[in-house]
Amino acid sequence: MNPFRLISQEEINTLVSRRPGETKIGETILTSGENWSEELKTSPANFVLLGIPEDIGVRANYGVGGTQSLWQPALNAFLNVQETTLLKGSTVLLLGAFDFSELIQRTGGMNPLDMRDLVSEIDDRVYPIIKTIADAGKIPIVIGGGHNNAYPILKGVSRSKGKPIHAINLDAHSDYRSIEGRHSGNGFRYAKMDGYLKRYAVVGLHRNYNAQSVLEEMASDPDIQFCFYEDIFLEEKHDFKQAVDAAIRFTAGKPVGIELDLDCIENVLSSASTPCGIAPLLARRFLTQTARLSDVAYLHLTEGATRLADGREDMLTAKLVSYLITDFIRTCTNKPTVFIRESAI
Repeated sequence: MNPFRLISQEEINTLVSRRPGETKIGETILTSGENWSEELKTSPANFVLLGIPEDIGVRANYGVGGTQSLWQPALNAFLNVQETTLLKGSTVLLLGAFDFSELIQRTGGMNPLDMRDLVSEIDDRVYPIIKTIADAGKIPIVIGGGHNNAYPILKGVSRSKGKPIHAINLDAHSDYRSIEGRHSGNGFRYAKMDGYLKRYAVVGLHRNYNAQSVLEEMASDPDIQFCFYEDIFLEEKHDFKQAVDAAIRFTAGKPVGIELDLDCIENVLSSASTPCGIAPLLARRFLTQTARLSDVAYLHLTEGATRLADGREDMLTAKLVSYLITDFIRTCTNKPTVFIRESAI
């Protein structure tokens, strides 16, 4: 079975609510046919939007399943955003989404430890698509699934560029757990070990949910920088903008993957929802700040859900994601061409 399903213009048309005198993004967004890898090379689009609706990586990390529920509602919300002079549908090619339904069905009754082999299968299916997008000079915008997918995204972009890249992650968790089989908690560790990730900056770690041994290892690595949520908002050692600026400076000099884990945003439905996260406004500021000042390689919005396996539901997660996507596109499209210089260690 082909793990990737292209979306057609006819399908998009069924998702767009048209109004006289208005133009929605879904009316002007670009699509591609079966020869999409060749068509991408000449497409005027700067961004390629795609989904990874799966929750196997989350459950393999003993998390609450349901992250496969985000992609379709988020896509619906995005396609119905108004087109303006600062946000044109023609800058985006909507490629489609991976179909991991067969793998998800295989997890029925499976122990989380045994799911980790399936996560490796997801890695193998995802990274070639990402590499093809990057080969065409486009910026992937990837929605849905667990944070395990940071690994194949980094692998795909890195292989395209022929060198490791940097990443900035806004996250309550480091996702730098040990090499113990693939899951949502160790994508960056595997990417670093395999030579796809060079410098890694994490903003907003929660002291309660990061193991001391992992923090000590990260602190000893000159290619890793991190700061705590508590240092920003409780101790006020620096403000949020300063923390993000430090991450931007640390990762300057190479293409940078922008990672945003939705579980760091207060009360957003996700695999690890929190009552003590950042405000949605700050998540939007993070994206505009990094998109404006970094040499962006990709955007990855992850771990969010509209419906979790434990029965919780919240459709507002999809609308938030559409805000984040549009903030990123607007900023990248209208940003200066000079980036922050690489910092010295």
